[in-house]
Amino acid sequence: MENDNGPAAHLIWKETGRQEVYRCKVLSIRDTTCLSPEGETAVFSVIDAPDWAIVIPVIETEGGREFVMVRQWRHGSQELSLEFPGGGFEPGENALEAAARELQEETAYAPGKIRKIGEFSPNPALMSNRVHFFLAEDLKPLESQDLDKDEFVDVELVSAAEVFQGLGRPPYMHALMASAYTLYLQATGHRIGS
Repeated sequence: MENDNGPAAHLIWKETGRQEVYRCKVLSIRDTTCLSPEGETAVFSVIDAPDWAIVIPVIETEGGREFVMVRQWRHGSQELSLEFPGGGFEPGENALEAAARELQEETAYAPGKIRKIGEFSPNPALMSNRVHFFLAEDLKPLESQDLDKDEFVDVELVSAAEVFQGLGRPPYMHALMASAYTLYLQATGHRIGS
């Protein structure tokens, strides 16, 4: 990605070579050889993975504004996680298509309105991909989820206040959920917990 680095240009490393060292279904790892700003050579490991989409689905209920969230097992943390729906882009898919597809597959809701509200590098020290965040409203229920064969997901409606209060504690341990919640507040002008 090209940036106007201006006075920080003296901090930039230059890649001189790369070699893939591992590949699996969801990511690959490469060693990248780089030249430091002072002319020293070093090798760094980089994780390459598809971009992700995360959707903040909002539904108005008698109890007020709630999020449609998914509860699922996470193999890395070895615990259940309650989070916004999302997942990796399919080949040839753009961010909006990925977001709408993941929402429908995981929650059995289709968005009446959906818009991008931001993006982040999930871990720029190690990962080359981006995560794209979307706000989905005017949700329309579908007949059923369309999960992958290795996905086991429960759908839950959770108040915005409960999500905010739970961030950083089980089952709200997924760090990108805090990023999503912040972008939701920014995009909607709602106050924390609403």
